[in-house]
Amino acid sequence: MEELKYEIRIQVATQYVDHQSEPDIDRYVFAYTITIENLSSVPAQLLGRHWLITDANGKVQEVSGDGVVGQQPKLNPGETYRYSSGAVLETPVGAMQGSYRMQADNGFDFDAPIPPFTLAVPGMLH
Repeated sequence: MEELKYEIRIQVATQYVDHQSEPDIDRYVFAYTITIENLSSVPAQLLGRHWLITDANGKVQEVSGDGVVGQQPKLNPGETYRYSSGAVLETPVGAMQGSYRMQADNGFDFDAPIPPFTLAVPGMLH
């Protein structure tokens, strides 16, 4: 019997949204695009998300909910799903990390970790 593997690859691209940001009132807007790839041997559906968003002051926002951008995509082995969303920080630099709650076709629930990534106004980090 083939051993089932549950593996989701997550890649992130970030962008500072200058025209929506207002640094003079500590409002920094960032967009991020996430690509989720099912490297598993079974189809899996993204049921929910859990984020920890930390700004440079150490303030943490915790965000949990069903799906992503109103979707609960189901990915067959080898398929990818891409979406864009955003975050607002009170500092020009911050970080995000978290996990997606996934369910394989056989009913097995597992978490797909989202590796930490940095949100930064261009030129703020060297």
